[in-house]
Amino acid sequence: MTIRPRVAADDTVLGALWERSVRATHDFLPEDDIQRLLPLVRDTYLPMPALDVWVLEDSQGLAGFIATGGHNVEMLFIDPDRRGQGIGRQLLEHARARHDTLTVDVNEQNPQAVGFYLHYGFIQVARSPLDGEGKPFPLLHMALPKPSTEGTEQC
Repeated sequence: MTIRPRVAADDTVLGALWERSVRATHDFLPEDDIQRLLPLVRDTYLPMPALDVWVLEDSQGLAGFIATGGHNVEMLFIDPDRRGQGIGRQLLEHARARHDTLTVDVNEQNPQAVGFYLHYGFIQVARSPLDGEGKPFPLLHMALPKPSTEGTEQC
């Protein structure tokens, strides 16, 4: 498995991966929202210069991707046929190695994602009743606690 930066030629495959993943995990999202968001993700968000997008690729192709804006995980999507194989963890580890801290906003109505981030070690720090578009999809704001420096000497 290789984690590498996203290239423009990946965008069609990543858009399709995003759609499959959303359909498998976001059952609260209406079809018209999925259809509206797909071209935005594929054609606008993935190529955004402000986002660092990394893909995990192996002999079977692209298995997942993570996008960070600074220390915030903006997107983490895994091919639904590849879930449970440690791909999400590997992508988070890659992002964690690049940032002192990590935060993420997770749809409360996506218990699989909430459980994944809690299992990884994130804690909920706040909640918003609406998503970033003002729709009634509550968000849980989560952060990965910094490792404790207690007991270490500072020189």
